[in-house]
Amino acid sequence: MNVQELKHPGLKKWVEDAAALMTPDSVEVCDGTQAEYDRMIKITIDTGLATPLNPQKLPGCVLFRSDPSDVARVENRTYIASEKQEDAGPTNNWIDPEELKKTMTGLYRGSMKGRTMYVIPFSMGPVGSDIAKIGVEITDSPYVVANMHIMTRVGTKVLEVLGSNGYYVPCFHSVGKPLGPGEKDAGKWPCAPLDKKYISHFPETREIWSYGSGYGGNALLGKKCLALRIASVLARDEGWLAEHMLILKITNPQGEVKYITGAFPSACGKTNLAMLIPTLPGWTVETVGDDIAWMKFGADGRLYAINPEAGFFGVAPGTNNDSNRNAMETIKKNTIYTNVALTEDKSVWWEGIGYDAPGKLIDWNGNEWIQDKGNKEQKPAAHPNSRFTGPAKQCPVIAKEWEDPKGVPISAFLFGGRRPKTIPLVNQAKSWIHGVFMGSIVGSEVTAAALDLKAGTIRRDPFAMLPFCGYHMGDYFKHWIKIGQSHDESKLPKIFFVNWFRKNEAGKFIWPGYGENSRVLAWIFERCAGTGKGVDTPIGFLPTPDAIARPAGVSEDDMKEILKVDIAGWKAEIADVRQNHYPKFGDKLPKELYAELDAIEKRLNA
Repeated sequence: MNVQELKHPGLKKWVEDAAALMTPDSVEVCDGTQAEYDRMIKITIDTGLATPLNPQKLPGCVLFRSDPSDVARVENRTYIASEKQEDAGPTNNWIDPEELKKTMTGLYRGSMKGRTMYVIPFSMGPVGSDIAKIGVEITDSPYVVANMHIMTRVGTKVLEVLGSNGYYVPCFHSVGKPLGPGEKDAGKWPCAPLDKKYISHFPETREIWSYGSGYGGNALLGKKCLALRIASVLARDEGWLAEHMLILKITNPQGEVKYITGAFPSACGKTNLAMLIPTLPGWTVETVGDDIAWMKFGADGRLYAINPEAGFFGVAPGTNNDSNRNAMETIKKNTIYTNVALTEDKSVWWEGIGYDAPGKLIDWNGNEWIQDKGNKEQKPAAHPNSRFTGPAKQCPVIAKEWEDPKGVPISAFLFGGRRPKTIPLVNQAKSWIHGVFMGSIVGSEVTAAALDLKAGTIRRDPFAMLPFCGYHMGDYFKHWIKIGQSHDESKLPKIFFVNWFRKNEAGKFIWPGYGENSRVLAWIFERCAGTGKGVDTPIGFLPTPDAIARPAGVSEDDMKEILKVDIAGWKAEIADVRQNHYPKFGDKLPKELYAELDAIEKRLNA
């Protein structure tokens, strides 16, 4: 489709203006067909950017290797350019929007020379759903087009819903590597140097401008940029929730169904939980979404959630048949792999895949690599943030409702973190405001991999939204409180905190995790149904010792340990929140949260 055929005059002019600025050799409007996807993959193979994988082992799969400077989200180059700096808040990087647009317009000028400009109309959420939103991404990367085909709903059907005057979020993207006459990428991943990368969000005008990176959340602008940073602003203004949450469907042995969402900082097993295989007889868990939930109120006063994405963009290292068999099944075909290792028979391998490297590999840098298990200094064959992009519809446990335009009614919110002590296995909030307090203090123990904090320090990541909230986090807490105040609390989801990561004195995990987490989900399900046994404590409702069926290897004493209230530990937690966490938000921190802090402290001292 060409630009002249666009029926939306505003969109047509925006595309024409972008083409005049970026000067591509040609412009294509994406139609979302399989033929288009296949053509994008062929372009990347023909230019040496992609390697086709073994069709017997991984049909329809390809492997990309990115530039070493372009392997992850670049948080220090990610900006919330609100008109006033105070509206971006202390957890975001801010640049004056006028100044930033001037800088970036200079970078965009001529940035697509020698390339094709692709116009990607995409829907976040089922096309036509009342909860969905439409975006249009302009890009010069066929890699981005192919990934967006998997991660969103793309093409002509989106333009039909948009019509001649529909609302869309405009998204600029360029890899920032114009080509001179006769110049080709010649197999080299195109991107700009780190100091020229910008991932910019303009909350008031609802625009996303990305430059210089071709990778992941920096370039697939439907993902974190629209689905969280811009959508969180839309949600605040329109009275709904855009959250960094998985969505699960749980069915008990009697055939009763409940849907729950969960927010977890990175490295806390979120994707594994989203595709969990229960060990508890008679219970089933199905996936609605693994990363993002958009929730709006239905006519019955309940919150209904959609997964705005159409695919999984998962971290490969550590994914294996034990940790996440359903993810492994999902990515056996029609999947884009990025920065994993290539085997001699054109399959893929990564650290933590569950077996040793099969002979000589080509690592993510394109070099020969032979596993040396005795060498602790050996660099990994797959980048620690290497990824797979796989269609959600291929997941063996995708729920039949996953594309229901109405969404699914949510019974519970889970928050969690990686905490070796103090925080119990599961804890239910006493009220909505107590739950918001729990979400606001989410923290996870820092591992040795984080360079900026000492291992063992607790890094606070409120609601697991720290890098993704598009405005001041104090105002975000206020929005959550307002949701509770303006709706019938009896119809709102109940709020729980979970912690699968408690350790004993020897430093070993007490709870086995993975499929055994179904035992905790069963108690949460029962609490939502009004049947689960619990005790009222200073920190919330905890299960009675016999309320959760114990898995093998967990003793009665273990259960008592991970379900008790650690008074001294909680007092230290409250002191840390009061001294080091809440003051960051200044006078924007809602007084209701300080009141909640005081109330818990009082109960602990009683």
